[in-house]
Amino acid sequence: MFGAFRPTSVNLGGLLWKTPWKLSITRKANARARLKKVDAVIETVRASGIQCSALEKALQLPKEHEMEPKDKYTVFSATSRGYRKGIHKVPKWTRLTLRVNPKGF
Repeated sequence: MFGAFRPTSVNLGGLLWKTPWKLSITRKANARARLKKVDAVIETVRASGIQCSALEKALQLPKEHEMEPKDKYTVFSATSRGYRKGIHKVPKWTRLTLRVNPKGF
């Protein structure tokens, strides 16, 4: 039991994915920058004159500067206390559009 291959807390069932309970300042800044880049792409496509249903849906979304901080960094969750959870707890949150939440939450 002693040596190079002794059992550790992870091997004995400890946490495998250590997700922090809140976003760091750097991760918040990266999230805001990502939202701004998406806004720039939507505006570029709109300015090009192309029309499609995906563009119409994207134009209805709020822009980064129009969103409240609560909506930038948290999402609605029916199972969480307070009905909100950190955006970084959502799987693949960097690839999803999570700008719109139910009214009142």
